[in-house]
Amino acid sequence: MRLAARQVATARVLDAEIGECDLSAWFEAVGSGLGLLVLDGLIAIDARVGNRTATELVGPGDLLQPGRPLAEDLLERTDSWRALSATRFALLDAEFAERVRPWPQIVNTLLMRAGRRIADLDVLRAITSQPRLEARLVLLLWHLAARWGRVEPTGIRVSLPLGRLAQAGVVTGTAGDWHLHGTVADHLESLLERPSRLEEPAAPTRRSARRKLASGA
Repeated sequence: MRLAARQVATARVLDAEIGECDLSAWFEAVGSGLGLLVLDGLIAIDARVGNRTATELVGPGDLLQPGRPLAEDLLERTDSWRALSATRFALLDAEFAERVRPWPQIVNTLLMRAGRRIADLDVLRAITSQPRLEARLVLLLWHLAARWGRVEPTGIRVSLPLGRLAQAGVVTGTAGDWHLHGTVADHLESLLERPSRLEEPAAPTRRSARRKLASGA
């Protein structure tokens, strides 16, 4: 059965170079098909509503489906895509869906991958509800490590372009190649025990100190 399925489960491969990429034309080519299956690489999807943007990272195995606005939608959403590394997609259009109809296992597996994206977004929503920035960063790094990390003797190696997320004592390495040390429980415990750097009051300047003395404060 697998040999027979391989002969018909073929798809056109599309390439995206590093940088901004417009997937709208490719989604139009999907039509009533299943979507774009990420084969290699890393894509950042920016969804913008009003003046706020939420970013999702997708990689190999993720199934991207075209967004179709509904009549009951009241908010305007705009999507943009950035390839963080050279990325390849499989175009699973309507013809592909028709060819693999005799093998529902293929469609079921793709639907499971679409469901995994929804579960990942739920985790990200829970992470963003953390009030402290450091906790959000640590949880995000460990969440990404579960997907793109590789266990090594010194920790977990995460090969992602996350230079802005480097935190002293939490990750080490160079841009695009980070190492997580310890455990997520250790990191959260150490962060929650000490006051947040963002919440520490700024030291008073000499001028403000003199004003307080003059006013008797």
